[in-house]
Amino acid sequence: MAMSHAATRSRGWWSQDDCRLDDFVAVVEQQTDLDDYPFADAVTENVLVYDCGSLRAHLDDADERRDVQAELARALTDGPGLVVLQGAYPDVTVVDLATEAFARMIAEQRASGATAGDHFAKPGANDRVWNALEKLAVREPAVFADYYANDVLALVATAWLGPAYQVTSQVNVVNPGGAAQSPHRDYHLGFMTDEQAARYPAHVHRLSPVLTLQGAVAHSDMPVESGPTMYLPHSHKYAPGYLAWRRPEFIAYFDQHLVQLPLRKGDAAFFNPALFHGAGHNRSTDIRRMANLLQISSAFGRAMEAVDRRSVCAALFPVLVDRLAEGVPDRALLNVIAAAAEGYGFPTDLDLDQPVDGLAPETQAELVWRAVREGMDTETFGSELAAQAARRGVG
Repeated sequence: MAMSHAATRSRGWWSQDDCRLDDFVAVVEQQTDLDDYPFADAVTENVLVYDCGSLRAHLDDADERRDVQAELARALTDGPGLVVLQGAYPDVTVVDLATEAFARMIAEQRASGATAGDHFAKPGANDRVWNALEKLAVREPAVFADYYANDVLALVATAWLGPAYQVTSQVNVVNPGGAAQSPHRDYHLGFMTDEQAARYPAHVHRLSPVLTLQGAVAHSDMPVESGPTMYLPHSHKYAPGYLAWRRPEFIAYFDQHLVQLPLRKGDAAFFNPALFHGAGHNRSTDIRRMANLLQISSAFGRAMEAVDRRSVCAALFPVLVDRLAEGVPDRALLNVIAAAAEGYGFPTDLDLDQPVDGLAPETQAELVWRAVREGMDTETFGSELAAQAARRGVG
């Protein structure tokens, strides 16, 4: 029997109509069985907890190390989607030195009057250091070397992404009274509106989580009252979840069933970016909860050739303006722009190109289309194109 167009479409793409709370509940009410994870030490609140002191005993032997990595990858894929690594930094001296460096950066930002935007919280509610990885390396290379020599970080990153991964880091300080973030999924599709995410086929929704590893290193003790990250174990397995996390019934369920695990300074947590999560409400009066948020990316998110797309866009702009005046359909012009311009808002310099008005900055492709539609003159378009490139840190 021939398949209907509607059935074909629903299998190839997901929409908000595919998001049903009952289906979600059936996924997230799974229980994590400690017997399935022989290297783990405990299951707490449905989350796997590893003692890095005992875990390190298995890391020098190549076969045992591979077994540990296979278990961690399984925990992030088929398990709860989250692992807590207690004592990831057994000597917290290096954590304290990095904390001091980050604190100096925050003080400088405050003195300059800068307000850091936030993807999922009100701008200025927290203290943020964007691109903390580069800033720490340039300012304190010895501290950087000691901090990122940590073998547990490399263990988990390689388990999820394989070798040649790229690390980025953003420091987040939630001050006393700081409100919780909205529950969300994360990079890549999690940084898009529902409308944008729905344009990507279902197999890309399944692919997106394996392109990035999310993590956090605790730079202070984080009792529950300080608002450590809220998680919903197993929620990463809900297939259309990138279109569900803004829906009120899903937010309400998250609020009723979230878990928060206290962390000690030097502990780390790593999770599947599709896991529903969000920074918690700091209800303490005196704890400035600091975490170094790690977004570690696959080596494979690269094109084969380096293309100067700014030059390409500048050359094409007068032609696009002429074609629009000639009555060429929008779709055809957008096809040209898609082939010519950078269609993704990242990577960028988040100190200059902050997500204040949305989850991601305007892309080069969006700028080109806006300029064509607005009838921008060539000189103005060139200036805007150059300004955008400068904000993105590409000159």
